[in-house]
Amino acid sequence: MDAFGHVNNVVFLRYLEEARIDFMFRLAPGEGSTSFTGGSVVARHEIDYLRPLVHRHEPVTVETWVTRINAASLTVAYEVKDTEQVYVRASTVVVPFNLAEGRPRRITAEERSFLEAYTDGADDADSPEGVAA
Repeated sequence: MDAFGHVNNVVFLRYLEEARIDFMFRLAPGEGSTSFTGGSVVARHEIDYLRPLVHRHEPVTVETWVTRINAASLTVAYEVKDTEQVYVRASTVVVPFNLAEGRPRRITAEERSFLEAYTDGADDADSPEGVAA
């Protein structure tokens, strides 16, 4: 919380990060799968703060879905909300990264197949059809 009792803008980035990591690593296909384990980097964040989220005891939901899959990047969209309103709409461009070689890598066929199951079929973040984290 900030001095005004609102969730700080940086904290929202952490909420998005936790949802994205949960999505890409916990839900990734198959036990023993190496999908997404080689590393990834964030290339871009875009966040629209729609209304302040004030101190409360009730949880919020972070819905997560995929809006774009390219050869070497993907875009994850989010809504941070409760049952009555949306507080934040955001998106993140993620680039799979080979940490050992120090360079970006292409999305594998297994990763693409997984991501397509959570794609809303559009190139924007207007219609959540994803998973709640």
